[in-house]
Amino acid sequence: MKRMLWTILIMAIGATLSSPLYPLYQERFHLSSLGITLLFAVYAAFLLPALLIAGPIANVWGLKKVTMTGVVASMVSAFLFMANNQAWTLYLARICEGVGFGTFMGTATTLLLQQTPQAKAVKALSLSSMAVMLGFGLGPAISGLLIQYVHFQPLRLPYMLLLVLLISAAVALWSIPDNHSKKNKTSSMKISIPKSIRPVFWSFIALSGFIVFSLNGIVLSLIPSFAKNIIHTSNLSVSGLLILLLLGGGGLAQRISWPGELVTRLRLGILFLLMGAWLMIISGETANLGFLWTGIFIQAIGGGWAFQASLQMAGTVPKPEDRAGVISTYYSASYSGFIIPIVGVGSLSLSFGLFHSLIILNVIATIIVIFLVGYSFKCRGLLGEAEL
Repeated sequence: MKRMLWTILIMAIGATLSSPLYPLYQERFHLSSLGITLLFAVYAAFLLPALLIAGPIANVWGLKKVTMTGVVASMVSAFLFMANNQAWTLYLARICEGVGFGTFMGTATTLLLQQTPQAKAVKALSLSSMAVMLGFGLGPAISGLLIQYVHFQPLRLPYMLLLVLLISAAVALWSIPDNHSKKNKTSSMKISIPKSIRPVFWSFIALSGFIVFSLNGIVLSLIPSFAKNIIHTSNLSVSGLLILLLLGGGGLAQRISWPGELVTRLRLGILFLLMGAWLMIISGETANLGFLWTGIFIQAIGGGWAFQASLQMAGTVPKPEDRAGVISTYYSASYSGFIIPIVGVGSLSLSFGLFHSLIILNVIATIIVIFLVGYSFKCRGLLGEAEL
C-alpha cells in the first residue's frame, strides 16, 4: 500500500507543479491571456478522455501496465518542460501531462485496492484521497519556493526535482506485483456504470466530485489576485503556499475522523466547501484578510471531506470487477469541474465582469449543493452503512 500511495502523491505533485510558473512563461514567450488559458484547456482536453478510457483498457492490458504508462507520460512531460525553448513545447508538455495524469488516476486507485486486503479497502481509499489533495497542494508550494528563493534555472529546476521524484515513483510502482489475469484480456472495453448504481452515482457521487473540483477551481483562479490585492505581495511563493493551505489542508483535514458516516461527512463537506468559496470571493472584493484565511480554512476542510467521502463511495459501491471503470468515470466527472472556472469565468466576464461572473458561478454551485444535500437523505439507505 505504501509504495502505491507514494506513487499517487508524486503524480499529484506533478499535476500542479507548473501553476506558479505561468507568469514566467507568459513573460518569456509573450503569451496573451488567451494563450495562458489554452495551456489549461489543452491539459483538460487530453486528461478527460484519458481518464475515461484508462479503466476499460486496464481490463485488457492490466492495471499495472496502464498505470505505469501514465507515469512514463509524466516523465516525458517533465523533459519537455525542462527543454522548452519555444511556446509550442509548453503546449506539448501540457498535453503529455494531461494524458499522463489522466491515464494514471484512471487506474491507480483500482490498483491500490487490488494490492490491499478487503478489510483495509476503506482505509486505502481514504489515504488515496489524502495523497491526491496533499500532492495537489505541495506541487505549487514546491515550485513557488524554488523559483523565488533558489536562483538557478527557475523554469527548469522544479522539473529536475520532479523527474527525480517520478523516477522514484516508477521504481516503487515497478516493484508492485502484477495480479492481472490472462482471462481479462478478452474483457469488454465498453465504458459504463453498472445499472444498479447508476442513479446514485450520477446524482450524488460523481456530482459531488464535480462540485468539489469546480469550487476549488474557482478559488484557485482567484489566488493570484488575492496575493496581489489582499496580501500585497509579488512574491511568487505566496500563491503556491496559499494553494498548499487550500488543497494540502484539505488532505490533512481528512485525518479528522468525525463524522465517520460517509453520507453525513459528504453532506457537511459540500456545505463547508460552499461557505468557504463564498467567503473567499467576498475577501477578493473587499480585500479583507480575515475573510481570506477563514475562507481557505473552511473550504479546505469541506473539500477534503467531500472528496474523500465521494471517492470512497466510488470505490466501494461497485463490484470489484467494475471498480476501474467507475473510478475512472468518477475522476472524469470531477476533473470536468476544473473546466468551469476557465471557460465559465472567461466567457461570462466578457459581459458581466470578473466579480459578477464569479457570483453567477457560485449561485449555480449553491443550487447544485442544495440538490446534493436533499438527495443525500434519499440515498442514505444505500450508502449510510459505510464507515471511514
